[in-house]
Amino acid sequence: MTNHQYPLVKKEFDDIYSKVPRLTVEIILRNKGGEVYMTKRAIEPCKGQWHLPGGTVYFGESLLEAVRRVALRELGIKVQNATNTGYIEYPSHYLNGLDSPVGIVFEVTSYTGEPKVDDEAIAGNWFSELPANTHADQDTFLIQNDYLTN
Repeated sequence: MTNHQYPLVKKEFDDIYSKVPRLTVEIILRNKGGEVYMTKRAIEPCKGQWHLPGGTVYFGESLLEAVRRVALRELGIKVQNATNTGYIEYPSHYLNGLDSPVGIVFEVTSYTGEPKVDDEAIAGNWFSELPANTHADQDTFLIQNDYLTN
């Protein structure tokens, strides 16, 4: 495992993930009322869309390690436990000339800290209903799995 914050430069990332699927983790964080925390992207791809925090799994990194790293970076929380709740395929990325991610979804069941957004997001909020302009593939997962209502 590399010590770099991002182990691939953009050209390497684009070269690799234009040929093979990209494994990601997606984080579902719920409050005591059952609302889901989502962030609004400040960067491409999908700039301006609400989405679940998530990111690429690094080579040699376990899925739980990836969840902990992404949660700390994107939300400022320390994850103790998380449970796998499914996966999200992203045909919208592939059909729009981007990469082809497959996201393994984890619901955080124990953490410390209060969620706050990093510089990759312009906003963060708790939702019980699907917000307008939610990422096209995550919206289906969130509705079908009863995390949010439409």
